[in-house]
Amino acid sequence: MMKVGVVGVGNMGQNHARVYSGMNGCELAGIADSDVVRAEKIAQTYGTKAFTDYKDLINEGIEAVSIVVPTVLHKQVASFFIKNGVDCLVEKPIAPNLEEGKELVALAKDKQRKLMIGQIERFNPVVQKAKSIIEEGVLGDILIISTRRVGPYSPRINDIGIIVDLATHDIDVARYLTGREPQKIYSKYGSIKHFKEDHAILLLDFGGSAACIEVNWFTPHKVRTAVITGTKGIAYLDYIDQNLTVYNSEWKMEPKIEKEEPLRRELEHFIGCITNGKEPLVTGEEGLKTLEVALKSLQAC
Repeated sequence: MMKVGVVGVGNMGQNHARVYSGMNGCELAGIADSDVVRAEKIAQTYGTKAFTDYKDLINEGIEAVSIVVPTVLHKQVASFFIKNGVDCLVEKPIAPNLEEGKELVALAKDKQRKLMIGQIERFNPVVQKAKSIIEEGVLGDILIISTRRVGPYSPRINDIGIIVDLATHDIDVARYLTGREPQKIYSKYGSIKHFKEDHAILLLDFGGSAACIEVNWFTPHKVRTAVITGTKGIAYLDYIDQNLTVYNSEWKMEPKIEKEEPLRRELEHFIGCITNGKEPLVTGEEGLKTLEVALKSLQAC
């Protein structure tokens, strides 16, 4: 039974606690949050211990931890656990800047600890299915990937702008589906309500293909979609409903997809990598590459 912990039990961290508490082979040994009322409430809900100082989790003998704190605290918190022999899943982005991200990757390598970055959409069944049909050649050569990730602003995001916070989902998906790194990056962004950018259009030039990424924090309803256009067909993805429809000149196909919670798949993968000594699908290095594209997008406007 692997003992795990969660640091930060806001909206996303609560879900990490929920999933761990119901996972076979895991014991949620404790959660930590600076808000004592919230920490105690979540701990009571999932039958574990609450702490206001994340360092106290070490005394519970945890072997793995999810770090779900504001981005500016990622390096500080993750470094503590890595130095104490704990494998870490750090929610995306890996860090607010490349320097801190590189230091974290180097530390994990030096201490021989797993460092996985929480790029949750890679574990969405619809993205996995899209990756499969691309590799099978169903769509031919990929020409363009167009994504929309828009919806209302969440007040909990107050340390970074939308490109680093939200667009990193689709930057990572585009990198994953094409298997390439962008050669050129173009962007247009601005701010209406947020102190940093709250809407953006990014164009990533991968050479033979491109990705157009739209994000905003003011559309009144949530949309999470992608369209993948190839030389032989076109695919429409809905990340929320986990639906995929593929067309070519002769037929329409709707592949069967076993719908699962992406976070559960992600955390099961994380624990499995620790148990079996394997590299995570989204390593610290992968997280750095996605962050680098996001930061370059901020300079490309």
